[in-house]
Amino acid sequence: MSAALGATQLKQCCAGFYGSDAARWLLADCWHPGGLALTRHLAGQLQLSAGSRLLDVACGTGGSALMIAEAFGCQVQGVDLSARNVEQATRAAAERGLSDRLSFQLGDAEGLPAAAEHFNALLCECALCIFPDKRAAAREFHRVLCPGGRLALSDVTRQPAALTGLDDLAGWVACIADALPLTAYAACLQEAGFREVQIEDRSDALQALIEQVAARLAAGELLAGLAQVPLSAEQLQRARGMLAAANAAVRRGQLGYGVVTACRDA
Repeated sequence: MSAALGATQLKQCCAGFYGSDAARWLLADCWHPGGLALTRHLAGQLQLSAGSRLLDVACGTGGSALMIAEAFGCQVQGVDLSARNVEQATRAAAERGLSDRLSFQLGDAEGLPAAAEHFNALLCECALCIFPDKRAAAREFHRVLCPGGRLALSDVTRQPAALTGLDDLAGWVACIADALPLTAYAACLQEAGFREVQIEDRSDALQALIEQVAARLAAGELLAGLAQVPLSAEQLQRARGMLAAANAAVRRGQLGYGVVTACRDA
């Protein structure tokens, strides 16, 4: 954890960034590696049907929840720590006529605003890495799932001691500073009571997102002087340096992306 900030401040900073214009500009329509194609893969692992009740933890602006509600016809509740994201997701659900199947609310993954054993599926995409207390979040995932309920998450992975010097706030926001090896995420879920834990390496998805963001940054440097980019020249330079370091780390196998699926004990 960043020495300068406590857990609450870190969470609020991350939520503030992912609810900002800068995040929307940088990430465009792809809020996590693999985009909606990987979300569909995760949804398939969850064995969703029209009768499913899915909780989308750290749902962002609701892109995954919207797609799943449309494709599978199930009930979806999204939780996010950014009020702006919750408002945008709620508006998008209404505009697409999905308010009867979708709801979004403000909430913290380490203390989910949901009753015990209420959901039979849970999704968490590219977010566990920025939760300061990952064990508390895993226990909450277990608490809100029905016995036999299924969990699917995707996240940035980082080998121990890789990318030293990126443990500051920028590293947290970029999902790097507190990312874990894929096996450590699996162990965290097992410790919380999950079984049938399986892992899958999807580092190719992270490489593709890095290339996408690099292209956005290159365009941003050209447009920065025209005030058409919600990032300062200093922020663009910092982002470009961090992205170059991340790209090199992916190629060395120090940084990656993976999927973990599990089942709540009966």
